[in-house]
Amino acid sequence: MARRNSAARLLRTLIKAGNAQGRATLKMVDSMLALPKSSRRKRPAKAAAVKAPRVRTPAPVAPGRWLAGQYLGTGQPMRYWLYLPHAVPPDAVRDGLPLVLMLHGCQQTATQFAQGTRMNLVAEKKGYAVLYPQQSSATHPQRCWRWFERATQEGGGDVQPVAALLAQVLAQHAIDRRRIYVCGISAGAGLANIMALNYPDIFAAVGLHSGPVFGAGNGAVGALGVMRRGGGLRTEPAIREVLARRSEFLLMPTILIQGDADTVVHAVNQQQLVEQSLLLNGIPADAPVKVTRRGTRSGHEIRDYLVGKKVLLRVVRIDTLAHAWSGGDPGIAFHAKGPDASRMMLEFFGRHRR
Repeated sequence: MARRNSAARLLRTLIKAGNAQGRATLKMVDSMLALPKSSRRKRPAKAAAVKAPRVRTPAPVAPGRWLAGQYLGTGQPMRYWLYLPHAVPPDAVRDGLPLVLMLHGCQQTATQFAQGTRMNLVAEKKGYAVLYPQQSSATHPQRCWRWFERATQEGGGDVQPVAALLAQVLAQHAIDRRRIYVCGISAGAGLANIMALNYPDIFAAVGLHSGPVFGAGNGAVGALGVMRRGGGLRTEPAIREVLARRSEFLLMPTILIQGDADTVVHAVNQQQLVEQSLLLNGIPADAPVKVTRRGTRSGHEIRDYLVGKKVLLRVVRIDTLAHAWSGGDPGIAFHAKGPDASRMMLEFFGRHRR
């Protein structure tokens, strides 16, 4: 009963607060310029906008439970899938499962994202639940989360239905409230960052893969500028505005993963996300940084920013990776061979509790 009452309070609070790479890259850029359906001229059926491949809800490759559901709040219904591991660690039996909120990119479905990242396999080994919301094509024709809209950046827009969906799942399942995390790729990373910035008391850490810098861009055309050139002069003020809205902002441990060969969301975005994270967490410029290099011609570099003995910011740069989830299934668009990003995310999350 206490758990249900707590979840109900959380729900009220959240609602109140309110190679295919070349073709895939072109589709990604086109998707950012796509107008809502109500704003487009009617065309013959054959000339309809490009649609993501139709994929049936797959049976999970991991042995846990794979549940499909729908959030019926205001506006468009939001479909979601939830993975619950078969093997539950002893501490999770007592305190509830840790949970990762996974946000897909443009032109992806939630099930494609689950298949491509292989996150359920890693979650099974580490004892995590994973929640996959799916953006409605009625909200955005290419299923892009609208990270570039000011309303979303300030906690409205796409933030509210995802937050309310999360609260619904927390009310229905035994989840450890100290171990809730959020991550995503591309547009999903943009929204994941916004979720963490608006609900630092809910999320214990955030993971951004190939994500845009926060707080810049105004509409789809502005978003393209951010993806190519970063946030420019908005990089620092955007975070200072967040801090001004909250007198005491809790620390937000962050892992950033980026491919050096990414031509969709350019690496300048990761550099500016580092600047924003340092400012947000009050990490001094001279804080110790541990640098680890793995591999040579096609390897990756890890930079850990330390506060005491704790890693508050981990920055991963992968030499030859384009705009794709590293270590994913290369047979699914926007996933590629490389270091296992799913494992890196969960290993980082496992070090942090709210």
